[in-house]
Amino acid sequence: MRLVLFISIVILTGTAGDLAVSHAMKQIGGVSLTPSAIFRFLALAFQMVWLWIGIALMATGFFSLLALLSWADVSLVVPATALSYVAGAFGAKFLLKEHVAPVRWAGVLLVCLGVALISLS
Repeated sequence: MRLVLFISIVILTGTAGDLAVSHAMKQIGGVSLTPSAIFRFLALAFQMVWLWIGIALMATGFFSLLALLSWADVSLVVPATALSYVAGAFGAKFLLKEHVAPVRWAGVLLVCLGVALISLS
C-alpha cells in the first residue's frame, strides 16, 4: 500500500509540476537568446505564481522518489514512475489544451504496456 501511495505521489506531483511550469512559461512567451532578453525573461518568470507552484510540486515529487528508492527496488520504481508520461499526455491535452498527435498516444499506450509487463514480475 505504501509503495502504491508513493508511486502515485511521485507521478502526480512531478507531472503537475511540469504542467504548472509549462503553463507559466506559455504565459510569458518566447525568449530570444540575448543577455538582456534572458534577464528580462528570468525576471518575469520568477514573478509567476505558477512557476513557484510548479517548483514546489516537482520538489515534492523528487523527495518522494528519494523516499521510495530507499525501500523499493529501482527496477520496479523507475518503470512504474514512467506512468508520468501518461499523466503528462493527459494533462497536456485536457488542462493545457495542447494537441497530442496520434503517434504520441501510441507512445503512451506502449508505456502503459511496458509498466504492465514490469508489474507482472
